[in-house]
Amino acid sequence: MIVFRDPAEVPAGFGPSVVAIGKFDGVHTGHRAVIDRARVEAADGAEVVAVTFDRNPLSVLRPDTCPPDVIGPHQKLELLERAGVDATLLLTFDEALAAVPAEEFVRRVLVDALAARTVLVGRDFRFGAGGAGDPALLERMGSAHGFRVDVVDDVRAVHADRRVSSTWIREALSAGDIATATRLLGRWPSVWGEVVHGLKRGRELGYPTANLSPDLEGFVPADGVYAGWLIDVDGTRRISYPSAISIGTNPTFDDVHARQVEVYVLDETDLDLYGHHVEVRFVERVRGMAAFDGVDALLVQMADDVERVRGILH
Repeated sequence: MIVFRDPAEVPAGFGPSVVAIGKFDGVHTGHRAVIDRARVEAADGAEVVAVTFDRNPLSVLRPDTCPPDVIGPHQKLELLERAGVDATLLLTFDEALAAVPAEEFVRRVLVDALAARTVLVGRDFRFGAGGAGDPALLERMGSAHGFRVDVVDDVRAVHADRRVSSTWIREALSAGDIATATRLLGRWPSVWGEVVHGLKRGRELGYPTANLSPDLEGFVPADGVYAGWLIDVDGTRRISYPSAISIGTNPTFDDVHARQVEVYVLDETDLDLYGHHVEVRFVERVRGMAAFDGVDALLVQMADDVERVRGILH
């Protein structure tokens, strides 16, 4: 997949293209339904292009109401590529972009840069300075500039009669409900980041862990212990390891003041991942976080956690 970060980077003669525009936070099943529709529309050889942003526009426009992201920019690009997008225009959403009039955005991005033939948006899509642009404006400008607008209806979950959304995914992850989040995402929820040095207490207890940097990408689920996978994405090939994942502040010792993600790779005691970038995928929650009466009780619980994780993953 080609990645552009400014319309000026798109080479002359690019296109024609079928363009899907949106935040794509999570690249969940609803987003992929739009991308699949774009792929069908582009089956005669047009480019499938996603136009999206490096952050939630609300973080600039109304930061007090901006929710945490389900995924970060690195994750978004990888997931869009997996979904079959040929090129992504990842725009930096700042005050300058927020001030661009809707009509200018259409001309500069959709017409001049991408030679859009079809543009797909959601029914509640808004764009341009003050949110003045909407699907109706897009349709009027499409008539003038030679592109068609396809307004895509929401994807709804039949069992809950609710729109699939990033909000719902955040709710599920905040409750540790990995099963619901997985259904909505169409994949296991995950975080991505660099392995850094920690207190090395897990190594002292016989369960060495890979600690993720606090500035990781992705929505961290509720505190607790999870079964999942650590994927080492550095190097020439991706290596997946079955893992027990701990999220929280380690209340037994009460000396960790910020939530952290720690990953114990099953049956590995000398794996060196420091400095590596890894993806951590959550498969199932084993239990919530708890404080134990001393190290011995904690070790008994950790051994039980590992066996439960082993049973889930194998």
